[in-house]
Amino acid sequence: MRVFQHIPEQHVKESLEKADVLKSGDVDFAEFVQYIVEHEKNLNVIFSKLDQNRDGMLDTAEIRNSFQKLGVDLDQPEADRLLKRMDANGSLTITFDEFRDYFLWYPSAKVQDLFGYWKHSTFVDLGEDSLVPDDFTEKEMVTGMWWRHLVAGGIAGCVSRTATAPLDRIKTFYQVFGKKGECETLAKCFQSMIKEGGYISLWRGNGMNILKIAPESAVKFMSYEQIKKIIKGDSERELHIWERVLAGAGAGAFSQSAIYPMEVIKTRLTLRTTGQFDGIFHAARKIYRQEGFRAFYRGYAPNLMGILPYAGIDLAVYETLKRWYIARNPPKTGTGQKPPALVVLGCGMVSSICGQVSSYPLALVKTKLQANVGPVAMAENATLAVMKNIVTQEGFTGLYRGMGPNFMKAVPAVSISYVVYEHVREALGGHMT
Repeated sequence: MRVFQHIPEQHVKESLEKADVLKSGDVDFAEFVQYIVEHEKNLNVIFSKLDQNRDGMLDTAEIRNSFQKLGVDLDQPEADRLLKRMDANGSLTITFDEFRDYFLWYPSAKVQDLFGYWKHSTFVDLGEDSLVPDDFTEKEMVTGMWWRHLVAGGIAGCVSRTATAPLDRIKTFYQVFGKKGECETLAKCFQSMIKEGGYISLWRGNGMNILKIAPESAVKFMSYEQIKKIIKGDSERELHIWERVLAGAGAGAFSQSAIYPMEVIKTRLTLRTTGQFDGIFHAARKIYRQEGFRAFYRGYAPNLMGILPYAGIDLAVYETLKRWYIARNPPKTGTGQKPPALVVLGCGMVSSICGQVSSYPLALVKTKLQANVGPVAMAENATLAVMKNIVTQEGFTGLYRGMGPNFMKAVPAVSISYVVYEHVREALGGHMT
């Protein structure tokens, strides 16, 4: 039958494992019949709940309404495509037989799981940027897929940050000191750094930048999961985009609050001259003795203020690009085909750049306050004072100094992260669906 062409082999295996009640490794005829009968009963109950007008068929209006109850907004073209995947006879409605045949070998009878499978067989669920953590299914949480993903992402982050550390250091110099003197151009800035501390100095601050990946990712992941539970309450629906933005921003705020002293130390180490600090712990002790505990949270306010616009714009652009591509390049029916890796990378990079542009002035002020350079950084209302000083001296374009090196490292950082992530994920035995 045409309707069975969409079934992945893995789903058939999982269904047979569930049918094997005695766990003998083989499914006899009695076990098979019992599983099919029970699964069909469960599907019949679900179909009856979805069939709101009780006419024995599902139309696009009922499909959209059902997804809406789970917190998923579908437009009419999306609902039409979903219906066509299941509509075997071309009647523009779905009968119970078609519904049953489509889900018969899907190893779950939960509404949210069925709808997730139905939707994702057409629309791919893409990973989010670093500010909004990834969503994991219940199965991925139970099987340990979540930690494999986090470990692979962490290792990929270490490699990509190390590879692009010289550009990151130049960006920090531009943010704090501007384009003047020995850093008037990118080439002069590189030459100045090498002359002052040798080639190894290009990686100053990278050690702390790597060390903060693990605690930041852990706090962000746990916070995101807890905030999602609070937002959803007792329901099992998916989050709306704006709810994901709020959850992601909240998780970002929690994680930044937890590791912010590491951010300050990283900035100081990045800007240090030869002999100024002997290492991470020496830098922390010296900052505390000379400036007190409050120094470890300098720039904290503009950092928090930049989280929400970054998360909102990043996620909104990502979802828009994803929908735009899939609408113009729909996967072939039954293939479960996903967009090419380059398309996924491109969407993520463009959305991340848009998010950065929106919050970059606040990020610049944050870095300048962390560095604690100049009398303006010590002012009572430091955030506004630094912004006003930059605009007065350099104009509004001064709020975006350092953006060039930041963009330059985007392509290699994303490419390296993706390649390393894929290799580590495969080594850990993970398969992200």
